[in-house]
Amino acid sequence: MMCQLPKAAGDATEQARKAAEGGADVVAAYGGDGTVAEVASGLIGTDVPLAILPGGTANAMSSELNIPQTLRPATELICAESIYVRKVDMGSLYINSPELGDHWRNFILRVGVGFEASMVEKADRELKDRFGNIAYLWAAVQNLAQPEVARYQLVIDGQEIETEGLTCIIANSGNMAQRNLSLIPGIDISDGLLDVIVIQPAGLRLFTDLVGSITGLINVEAGNDADGKRAIQWWQAKEVRLVSTPAQSVQLDGEVLGTPAVSARVLPQAIHVITPGAFTGADKSQAKTALAKSPQGGQTTPNNQPAKAPNQPR
Repeated sequence: MMCQLPKAAGDATEQARKAAEGGADVVAAYGGDGTVAEVASGLIGTDVPLAILPGGTANAMSSELNIPQTLRPATELICAESIYVRKVDMGSLYINSPELGDHWRNFILRVGVGFEASMVEKADRELKDRFGNIAYLWAAVQNLAQPEVARYQLVIDGQEIETEGLTCIIANSGNMAQRNLSLIPGIDISDGLLDVIVIQPAGLRLFTDLVGSITGLINVEAGNDADGKRAIQWWQAKEVRLVSTPAQSVQLDGEVLGTPAVSARVLPQAIHVITPGAFTGADKSQAKTALAKSPQGGQTTPNNQPAKAPNQPR
């Protein structure tokens, strides 16, 4: 067994890649979702399974996969008599900016533009170290004072859509750092698709309630706000391009990237992850959702031909 500590961004990816090339049976990532995404990136294209040992503030991916949230039982999964391995999608975001250069950056959870990115930006490392998940609720409350509505020009698998919202989320996983609590019903990290979600002003309360539920300070009942449901648009796609006017902050798995244009694609079944048991789909049927009660009807139906595609560019 070998233990390595990354010292800079990208180190964990390279360390994982070298471990896989060196014949490792398993590569384990101890840390939060950002660390997990970096390690996972180094295992793309290999059959070496990833073991997730939760050690961050939120640990949404481990919650998504029902991995124990404490170190010892999570570690015991690696040594279990029967090891279950699940193929999981990842996403990749093209970045082209003077500050960050020109490259693709992989993500395991989601890319957030606008309100969500501003929330992540205000929940800095010092605040998270002091208050844990409550830092996100504090940041959300700060952003409620003057929420910015932007115009989003989207190209979703070639279809042009123009709409307005407070935040646009391109999700591989909908998990919100609590088991069975998801942004939208039906988001599946193994379906070979990204989920594109635009939250309009009427849906803001549901989104902030969802953030509050992560801390345990607010109890969210699924689907109890019809107006909020109508204020959410949802599509599924393999490739997404987005331009926001005015330019809004962008975050990727908890890292704020500035205000680049967004171009993302899915990487189907990119990695293999050790989980507590075989996945049958039953977990999804039990999932609670805070932004919509059902994927049927309205603009919460994923459809690439949305029920209403307002102001499509000609």
